[in-house]
Amino acid sequence: MRVHVTDLKPGDLLKNDVYNSSGLHMLMKGSTLSEDDLSKLLQHGIEYADVEHTTSDLHSDAQTLPSDQSRLLTNLFNDTIKGTESLFQQAMEKGFIDETQVDEILFTLTEQLEKQKDVVSLLLMLDGDSDYTYNHSLQVGMLAFYIAGWMGYNPEECLTVAKAGYLHDIGKSKIPSEILHKPGKLTTEEFDEMKKHTFYGYDIIKESTQDEILATVALQHHEREDGSGYPHGLRGDEIHPYSRITAVADVYSAMTTNRVYQTKQELISVLCELYSLSFGQLNAEATQELIKHMLPNFIGKRVLLTTGQTGLIVMNNPADYFRPLVQTSTAFIDLAKERDIAIVEIYVQ
Repeated sequence: MRVHVTDLKPGDLLKNDVYNSSGLHMLMKGSTLSEDDLSKLLQHGIEYADVEHTTSDLHSDAQTLPSDQSRLLTNLFNDTIKGTESLFQQAMEKGFIDETQVDEILFTLTEQLEKQKDVVSLLLMLDGDSDYTYNHSLQVGMLAFYIAGWMGYNPEECLTVAKAGYLHDIGKSKIPSEILHKPGKLTTEEFDEMKKHTFYGYDIIKESTQDEILATVALQHHEREDGSGYPHGLRGDEIHPYSRITAVADVYSAMTTNRVYQTKQELISVLCELYSLSFGQLNAEATQELIKHMLPNFIGKRVLLTTGQTGLIVMNNPADYFRPLVQTSTAFIDLAKERDIAIVEIYVQ
């Protein structure tokens, strides 16, 4: 059976070898397709593959989480955000946090994350009205967990990276509310005070956990590869690997979430900006692993275009990964060619 690449699903069995347009052998006959295989086919511009059987009829056009999983995850995220608020309150009042509470939150969270591959759907579910700082902490912990796994870290290391990402902003508990929630641009003095959250975070985590690595990530997550970050202007390998992962997760979450002084940006366009930042400011490997694993998750998602039309993303464009092919009710729109049209919003299914 000849199947378009956008209709292939993990578990489909290849009937023939697959080659790209240059004649390079991509996948072997008899292979059972994985999500990484599907991503590889899309990235190399391969449109069709022959399969012995397909699981496509078991799926709707749009990638969605089953309703029972969606409810479970929504409740988990809400509970996690409430727990995060409690931790920030502890840190503000006492200068330390309950590490046992942190571990319980992270164990429950990562246990569910290990079962989920569609990270885009998870991020869309988290795009709620809860306090930015708490929602952001959860998003960064979650993204750091996934990035570490994609980079080949073992499960124990991934859990540590998730914990570091989750706690990276705990120092903001010591920043005055009028600065933290100021709707306009911070003055130089206010920004200098805001930057102190990295030192506060280091002290709170070190006092609470005695863990130098976790504390270091809180201190370094605003450092940049080219030395342009703060608080110490570190460069490249001077920055801890977990801090570099957390920085990527932090920037992506910050740019895609509503804040009092910034409107969220659309998820795919932010990946494009991250790609640019990976040539200087952000760690290239961590950034490109995030991009590589996120892009296939957009296929099947419903979007709103600047034209007012809605449609489904049906294919990542090999000519421009960040401007996909969208199917509306009346046409296919290739955003790589229609440069005056853009995605405004991606919907929770």
